[in-house]
Amino acid sequence: MQFKFNNLFTDNLPSDPITENSRRQVTEGFYSFVEPKATTNPHLVHVSEEMLLELGISQEEAQSEEFLKLVTGNTVLPQTKPYAMLYGGHQFGNWAGQLGDGRAINLFEIDHNGKHWAVQLKGAGETPYSRSADGLAVLRSSIREYLMSEAMHHLGISTTRALSLSLTGDSVLRDVMYDGNPDYEKGAVVSRVAESFLRFGNYQIFTARDDKESLQKLVDYTITHFFSHLGKPSTENYLKFFAEVSERTLDMVINWQRVGFVHGVMNTDNMSILGLTIDYGPYGWLEGFEWGWTPNTTDRQHKRYRYGNQPNIGLWNLYQLANALYPLVEESEGFEEILDTYKKKYDLKSLKMMGDKLGFVEATEADLELIADFETCLQLVETDMTILFRNLANLKKENPADGFQLIKSAFYTDEALSEDLQKQWNDWFEKYAKRLQQDSRSDADRKVSMNAVNPKYVLRNYMAQLAIDAADQGDYTLIDTFYKMLKKPYDEQPEYQQWFAKRPDWARDKVGCSMLSCSS
Repeated sequence: MQFKFNNLFTDNLPSDPITENSRRQVTEGFYSFVEPKATTNPHLVHVSEEMLLELGISQEEAQSEEFLKLVTGNTVLPQTKPYAMLYGGHQFGNWAGQLGDGRAINLFEIDHNGKHWAVQLKGAGETPYSRSADGLAVLRSSIREYLMSEAMHHLGISTTRALSLSLTGDSVLRDVMYDGNPDYEKGAVVSRVAESFLRFGNYQIFTARDDKESLQKLVDYTITHFFSHLGKPSTENYLKFFAEVSERTLDMVINWQRVGFVHGVMNTDNMSILGLTIDYGPYGWLEGFEWGWTPNTTDRQHKRYRYGNQPNIGLWNLYQLANALYPLVEESEGFEEILDTYKKKYDLKSLKMMGDKLGFVEATEADLELIADFETCLQLVETDMTILFRNLANLKKENPADGFQLIKSAFYTDEALSEDLQKQWNDWFEKYAKRLQQDSRSDADRKVSMNAVNPKYVLRNYMAQLAIDAADQGDYTLIDTFYKMLKKPYDEQPEYQQWFAKRPDWARDKVGCSMLSCSS
């Protein structure tokens, strides 16, 4: 493998002067040099063909011992010095101080075909930021991260990518539900790839420490290398930088809402400065439509990161980033205007997103009542979001009376549906059909446009768990099946029709299907 190295982060920013890999407060530098932990018996489970191409790695090279050693941390390439980043963050609304890459080790950065990529290992051993943890990851969480990183990209949502999934051959002790019952699981490593892994917390830590010099150095670095279109770093461009981060964050969250994705742990250290979905931990997919749903057991009481609150949390996190950047501008007015713009644009983009999902040529404020009534109907009985929107595209606007039968299969109940429920839906379909008739677009064209924003296939929680259970027995077939299927989530793909189905009853309360923790 021949790479064109371009280690921007380490070439432009100073390191922690202490080279000992011990858990501690890192008070100087932007990162600490670390070596990945050697593994006992590494085995490549799956590799992303797309990311091989992006990085300039051939299929033959990907099957080599050299590649296996690289993506499991068993070899370090010449001209590279792996490192872990320093950052802080707010966790569940509270400042947590120093956090950092506790189990992520950055291998190197490269340029290929006009793109810049940073390559990172997740689960390759402890770093100075590991706190009380071991820096390792297990197969269970690694499968979820690997599959979701690539699936999210094909849904058209900005995300970090995944290059490979590997077993380490080592056992890792984990308490899955934090209930005092730890057990050994198979260790694994995911190789993650992104233009940059910088997070809101990278900037917050320096402001918290009253270190304006380091803050400015990092912001200038970020603008120079990742937002160069804004011009050279300056007070004016610091605000433009924040405005673009705000815009990217909003677009990311709106897209999450569109497909029913719940991140589960939107701490500021899990927010990418590039607006990428990052850190696939206790995430989940809305199955029954519910504004208050969260997959994260740690958040079950307060539900801070529930589905319906994600746009608000995106804004809250941007307020924290604004506070971090304030010392470089020393005026709040510009930040306040940008944050107000987020609120206004959210209303506009949310309306457009729902209009697109419902098949309107152009949604207007006059549609807000119809959308609100639709969301009320969605919650009359547990209703599968993905199936309902997909089936809704089959409605003929001259036949509103057919609507209820079209969506009936999306309901999670075998009991007889009440007349009141049917009437509410039928009344809505009458209004909906009249609204569709206002558009000149044909039913066939509307179906195409709706199916382009309403995925047929998503990585439902129970599907990921089926892949995990099979992989734990050495069967990786489902990993490959889902990897291929989720490359075309908006296509009909009749060969995968069995996965266009509601969550089965056995998965309703099963750990990994309805309840997830940060333990990975």
